[in-house]
Amino acid sequence: MTTTRRDFLKVTALVGGGLTLGVSLPGAVSVAQAAGTLHTPNAWVHIADDNTITLISARSEMGQGVYTSMPMLIAEELGVDIRKIKVEIAPVGEVYTNALLGGQLTGGSTSVRDGWEKLRVAGAQVRTMLVTAAAQKWNVDAATLKAADGKVTGPGGRKATYGELADAASKLPVPKDVVLKDPKDFKIIGKPTKRLDTPRKVNGTAVFGIDVKLPGMVYASLEQCPVIGGKVVSFDASKAKAMPGVIDVVQIRDGVAVVADSYWRAKKAREALTVTWDEGAGAAIDNASMMDGIRNAKDAPTPIKKTGDADAAMKSAAKTMQAEYWSPLLAHATMEPQNFTADYKDGKCLVIGPAQFQQGTQGNVAAAVGLKPEDVTVQTTFLGGGFGRRLEYDFAVQAAQISKAVGKPVKLLWSREDDTTHDFYRPMAFHRMAAGLDAAGKPVALTFQLTSQSVTQRAFGLPKGTLDPFMAEAAVVGYDIPNMTQELIEHDSGLRVGYWRSVSHALNAFANESFIDELAAAAGKDPYQYRLALLDKQPRFANVLKIAASKAGWGKPLAKGRSRGIALMEGYDTYMAQVAEISVKDNEITVHKMWVAADLGRMVNPDTVEAQIESSIAFGLSSVLGSEITLDKGRVQQTNFHDYPVIRMSQMPRIDVTLVKSTEKPGGIGEPATALVGPAVANALFAATGKRVRKLPLSPDNIKSA
Repeated sequence: MTTTRRDFLKVTALVGGGLTLGVSLPGAVSVAQAAGTLHTPNAWVHIADDNTITLISARSEMGQGVYTSMPMLIAEELGVDIRKIKVEIAPVGEVYTNALLGGQLTGGSTSVRDGWEKLRVAGAQVRTMLVTAAAQKWNVDAATLKAADGKVTGPGGRKATYGELADAASKLPVPKDVVLKDPKDFKIIGKPTKRLDTPRKVNGTAVFGIDVKLPGMVYASLEQCPVIGGKVVSFDASKAKAMPGVIDVVQIRDGVAVVADSYWRAKKAREALTVTWDEGAGAAIDNASMMDGIRNAKDAPTPIKKTGDADAAMKSAAKTMQAEYWSPLLAHATMEPQNFTADYKDGKCLVIGPAQFQQGTQGNVAAAVGLKPEDVTVQTTFLGGGFGRRLEYDFAVQAAQISKAVGKPVKLLWSREDDTTHDFYRPMAFHRMAAGLDAAGKPVALTFQLTSQSVTQRAFGLPKGTLDPFMAEAAVVGYDIPNMTQELIEHDSGLRVGYWRSVSHALNAFANESFIDELAAAAGKDPYQYRLALLDKQPRFANVLKIAASKAGWGKPLAKGRSRGIALMEGYDTYMAQVAEISVKDNEITVHKMWVAADLGRMVNPDTVEAQIESSIAFGLSSVLGSEITLDKGRVQQTNFHDYPVIRMSQMPRIDVTLVKSTEKPGGIGEPATALVGPAVANALFAATGKRVRKLPLSPDNIKSA
């Protein structure tokens, strides 16, 4: 993508004094140009006349703190006060590709990992160009100059602000090699920092998708088939059209939209529609048939990893064990229901809203309304929760189709019921586990087989039989077991599925860490000590395990009625252990406290890291204690928070977080804690009741029937 500086500034709403400096970064398609045109940068620094610096962020802000952590990386190398950094979201461009995911998207706990070097290099390049510009202006050696606090200073008290030097600096070539700060000299990175977006969210100036307003905008409410994938056969809109405020009723690919002068009027008129549906093949889906299909799947297994000869070791083992684990369908349940605003006009389309995948949104909107991708402009707002749901673009496409049909700017709003019943759900998962123990109870063999649906195959057309890496996450344990086989079976259950916070880590960690606990019990060993004995070759694993156990007082007497469980996992290059302390009454679990030890390498903002862990535990506990999506005749049975519960304040445990100081490369933190909650609580439940519940959620019904 190549665009003029003027066009770029219009798109990013940064028109005004000052200049934008393009920076070339590792992995860029080609070297960025500092003047003339903006060509293939991965990040941009805009220096305004008032000497403020704006980072053009390629990552969406959905609560995880990238509007703070990304500027911190730039500010450290550029030598500016973080509070003087502003952030704007990038337009769509291949140059903003997340190298860890292969697209311009936010997810997979990758923002800091992808930006760690790129954005520091960006800051260092701009700093070097500013210093060079000052050296040329004053005819002095650049080595005698210093860039800090938004200005360049030199011999004889000379000084110039970055804004004063930006014009000259923009005409210089972008340096290919720059020297990055030694971490021992960091003044910003690694220091707890208050979030830059908090003031806007507190005073109400932060714009979420649901806040967007355009001149002449109307509102739409969309009636979709109760069976996902069903199509309209016919509809009667006579009653709806006669209701106050209704502007039009239009049919699009996914259903029938009522357009009115307010959302409430559109929603009420939608209730007056009469629609006949072709429900399609999805009408035959229910939970029982899905489970039968998964259990009896004949699809050929795809190998993940093989170490030694597990089959042979199993035959000679002193004892063998087997277990099966189930994880249910789950919805994302973002607090901000799905919405998007679209304005189709004169062969162009503007779409504004909460997007995690800008390229996907642009391309699919373009295809749906018959435009070229470059004729679709995507503006990303703050996201009121993402969790993977906003990697999809169905609601953006719908808004664009409705806008084209009525010839007006349209805000499409889904109700909570629309959202719950028309999600891209986390797949149902079935694990077959087996192990062989020696005479001392130590595992000599372990086999792992996951059967589930591939989100990647559905979303990106991954060829059948190709290993989906997003199904294999946390499948291979870090324990020293000499003979292991891990494999997966891709089985399409017929329901559309999507990436859900922590993706397959949550599925696979539940099976692996519950089963390891079972092995410890069979060996008559303490579950903490049993794990630790298998980690001689894994110091980072062993360290977080020891810390979590120590902080929780593992082995010390507990209050009456309390029990603890422990779990361990590596995910997103982060090593984490959790201990859960619970009590059980009438088959209902109360989680009193969670201890977390996390080694995620170097941290950018420890304050955000701790907040992410806490939010991940809250999100994970919702699914562990009661959330579940079920189907009957193709219809999702849950509709709102009354029957798809999320954790309440009264249910939230105390959380003790220990962050390991490390010089390793940064790991991701937005998701791993979500994955470990399940096995930690399930293992505590076993300690409390002697019941091994192998099916999530850990609801009273599932506990009772275990």
